[in-house]
Amino acid sequence: MATFTFIDAFKDFQGACVPDMDFTNDQFTIYLSNEAPIVATDSPKTDIANISEANGYTETNLTTTWAETSGGSGIFRLANDADVSWTASGGSFGPFQYVVIYNNTITTPLDLLVGFWDVGSATTITNGNTFSVDLDANFEIFTLDG
Repeated sequence: MATFTFIDAFKDFQGACVPDMDFTNDQFTIYLSNEAPIVATDSPKTDIANISEANGYTETNLTTTWAETSGGSGIFRLANDADVSWTASGGSFGPFQYVVIYNNTITTPLDLLVGFWDVGSATTITNGNTFSVDLDANFEIFTLDG
């Protein structure tokens, strides 16, 4: 998978040490978009449009864990329980170029964008084919230095 890019609003939120974000218990959600993220100004999910949910595609809640990468390292990993994939059924879905993560729990700000992967070009998944977010061996989404 491409390099994960953080949205500035998420970094600002973390830098402000606002206690509303709970990496252990918050629900993180993933979706596909064909709208280019604007790292410096995007903040709520509504800033980056979801593609139409149809034919086997719908935004997906992740099952995440938040843990230190190794004892005493001070580096923490947000990881999913598996790679995420969608299989087109009954037609195609897309086009999309960006795979976006947001926090679906906190309300201030509502649906805070976390970051995204750029898959390189607009992609349409045709009937019977699958698109997978191929995370690393630890199913890592991102790490933060504590």
